[in-house]
Amino acid sequence: MSGELPPNINIKEPRWDQSTFIGRANHFFTVTDPRNILLTNEQLESARKIVHDYRQGIVPPGLTENELWRAKYIYDSAFHPDTGEKMILIGRMSAQVPMNMTITGCMMTFYRTTPAVLFWQWINQSFNAVVNYTNRSGDAPLTVNELGTAYVSATTGAVATALGLNALTKHVSPLIGRFVPFAAVAAANCINIPLMRQRELKVGIPVTDENGNRLGESANAAKQAITQVVVSRILMAAPGMAIYFSTQRFPWMSAPIQVGLVLILTSACVITLSFLPYPSSMSVTSLEAELQAKIQESHPELRRIYFNKGL
Repeated sequence: MSGELPPNINIKEPRWDQSTFIGRANHFFTVTDPRNILLTNEQLESARKIVHDYRQGIVPPGLTENELWRAKYIYDSAFHPDTGEKMILIGRMSAQVPMNMTITGCMMTFYRTTPAVLFWQWINQSFNAVVNYTNRSGDAPLTVNELGTAYVSATTGAVATALGLNALTKHVSPLIGRFVPFAAVAAANCINIPLMRQRELKVGIPVTDENGNRLGESANAAKQAITQVVVSRILMAAPGMAIYFSTQRFPWMSAPIQVGLVLILTSACVITLSFLPYPSSMSVTSLEAELQAKIQESHPELRRIYFNKGL
């Protein structure tokens, strides 16, 4: 091994301690940094090469530790952790803030007619479907038919639910009506995410020991992973709904709120992702009986398994 770096830097794990909220916040702020979407293909490929080479024991002369970690986080922001494939640009978590800012702004602006509401709800749920697919857990491939079916069912179900709940605002008291759009967003997430990730529920997602050694696939782990993502996405939507309430009640606030939307969405994204431990884990006894038996036979001392829940 050549170069100045020691061979034992574990770049498979985050740079910061993931047992603390601050450590997770630092990690997710780096992964979701909106500036990452401005990186060129050459920069992404350079980061991928540095990471892959280092894992093989090859270090370019003069590479510093900070440069290695920068390459690791560029790689993490653009390449799927399980498949290693380059992720769709608008589906990356680093695109969440600019995309959500644009879509939220349009939904707040074009809400006067039913066709406009329907169109922007469809755009919003299509974007959510892309994000949910891009940030799925596991490496099981999806066929074109499976992907198409998941997209149509997810967007149709989510849009219909959101529009149906939003229609209730005309028939309930103004106080309750203010909370209906948030309920619509929450319900849409509960439909869109599981449907876009339905294959995980069928075939399971990879589970590992604490050292990253793969032990098998678990549908029970997939259920927990998807539940955690649904909860975090609902919490992530809360600031946007607060903005919606403010602009509906105080229209003059639209312009200044739109200006501050980037900071609000960035904070919401990082904070909600940082609430839950990373990586996710569960007790071996919570797995399927067959997988439990397999693990107990090969790793009798193991009590917890770990998995990538997706984002």
